[in-house]
Amino acid sequence: MPRRSDLLPGTLDMLILKTLARVPLHGYGIALSIKRLSEDVLTVEEGSLYPALQRLLAQGWVKAEWKMTETNRRARYYTLTTSGRKQLGIELTQFEEMIGAITRVLRDQEA
Repeated sequence: MPRRSDLLPGTLDMLILKTLARVPLHGYGIALSIKRLSEDVLTVEEGSLYPALQRLLAQGWVKAEWKMTETNRRARYYTLTTSGRKQLGIELTQFEEMIGAITRVLRDQEA
């Protein structure tokens, strides 16, 4: 039985991009935001989050800079780039198409 926090394959990047579309955040803030907005259903572990952020940086979809947090700690803050916004739109469209296709299969009355 899958855990409540298991993400669908390919959705982590989209969730990070969507989170950063709202406001620049540090890694821990991104993880907290996803957890809070999903009402504690989705949990993003550090072992998944930081490699994903590095991938997004390499693609040019996010940029990062060091800043001080509200608790006076130094942290890397991530911001969505213009190409990241475009990629988010692409990923949202693909995700919605996939969800629509799955829904059609699940609603098939022949089963």
